Amino acid sequence: MVTERIMSIKNLNIPERLRKPLKEFTGTFEKSGFDCYLVGGCVRDLLLGHDTYDYDFATNARPEQVMKLFRRVAPTGIKHGTVTVLFAGMEFEVTTYRADGRYLDGRRPESISFSDTLQEDVLRRDFTINGLAYDMKKDEIIDLVGGIDDLDRCIIKTIGSPLDRFGEDGLRTYRACRFSAKLGFEIEISTFNAISKTLDVAEKVSAERIREELMKLLAADTPSRGFEYMRRSGLMKLSLPELDACYEIEQNRFHAYDIYYHSLYSCDAAPKDKPLVRLSALLHDIGKVSTRKQTEEGEYTFYNHEVIGARMVRKLMKRLKFSNSEIEIVNNLVINHMFHYTDDWSDGAVRRFMRKVGVENIPDLFELREADRIGNGTRTGLPEPIKKLQERIDAVIEAENAITVRDLRINGNIIMEKFDLKPGPLVGRILHELLEMVLDEPEMNKENLLIEKAEEIYSNLKNEAEG
Repeated sequence: MVTERIMSIKNLNIPERLRKPLKEFTGTFEKSGFDCYLVGGCVRDLLLGHDTYDYDFATNARPEQVMKLFRRVAPTGIKHGTVTVLFAGMEFEVTTYRADGRYLDGRRPESISFSDTLQEDVLRRDFTINGLAYDMKKDEIIDLVGGIDDLDRCIIKTIGSPLDRFGEDGLRTYRACRFSAKLGFEIEISTFNAISKTLDVAEKVSAERIREELMKLLAADTPSRGFEYMRRSGLMKLSLPELDACYEIEQNRFHAYDIYYHSLYSCDAAPKDKPLVRLSALLHDIGKVSTRKQTEEGEYTFYNHEVIGARMVRKLMKRLKFSNSEIEIVNNLVINHMFHYTDDWSDGAVRRFMRKVGVENIPDLFELREADRIGNGTRTGLPEPIKKLQERIDAVIEAENAITVRDLRINGNIIMEKFDLKPGPLVGRILHELLEMVLDEPEMNKENLLIEKAEEIYSNLKNEAEG
């Protein structure tokens, strides 16, 4: 039985600059005899005092009626009753009250039907805390599903039967884990237990949608909470089996946690505003499982785990449909996270390190290294040697030393013209050898000196070929 609860609230955390346009917007519906309420996640976040940037509305007006009420409307999801209205310099998503038909593919209903009541619309939604509506005119919260009580109790609970809700849409299982991390809430026990019973539906969710949920989870204050729910429910074995395999794999005496928890805590410690660094921290040690060996003294070693791990990361991210550029960024961080700096590095070694990692990637690598250290459980902060390396890198950058072939005072066109060569591997080899020389002796990066050295290199290469 649905019991309506209405709560008057005069201080909902809507920014003052938005109150007037929001009331004008809903008032446009009311003047034409329609309902229009703020609904869903924006109401939840406003009640919790969180910032919100997306304001979604539900109405009994049909899409074509909404399109007549406003001058600028885009039919962004009109098949499912959703249009986007451009109003007062903002975009508002408006969805007509609806009821969903049967779910056959584990993601979307085979049909929808428009309805005339807010109640029917709310009952099709996922979680009680997302089933709240707000009446702008009356300053009242309308709660038909117990969402206010669940906000007070800090729990994630489905609207109606969790087996039904998760059986309809497999993505909701991932959303439950993500909301637990985003809000710091517990998943209510019957809701949690239903996840493992509906994994066959979760398995139908597309790789793209799983990737989107994972990236949203990485934006939470403490992503480990959501990932732990994923592991315990079986979702992680479906979507991130490489990480799931790290559970209860013991490390050596230098680590306080097994590989799995070390990975989670490293992820938590990485910068919240850098999701790819967080993803790198989550996955940086997945290569340890297959490389773990035990010494005669009983210690564990993980030689080359960063190389194996980088290969695994590449396959994992391709499977989840990450872009090539995202894959390259994470792969680069994982394969380089084990660098070991000592004071006896030459200046050339520092410049080679910069070339290998990429100058633009070094800040992210150092943040990964610091997160790795915090996730270790026995140490905090960057060690002194890495701080010294940073100082030396800063000095190289300030001196504008050549780090890549592009930084040389000579290029492939000059080489080809000088030696009457066509584009090919030989030109690249000459430039590479010139760069190796300049990395050790930055003062050699002058066009006349590089041409002289290029002549020597070309002559030696010709002799090698003829010999």
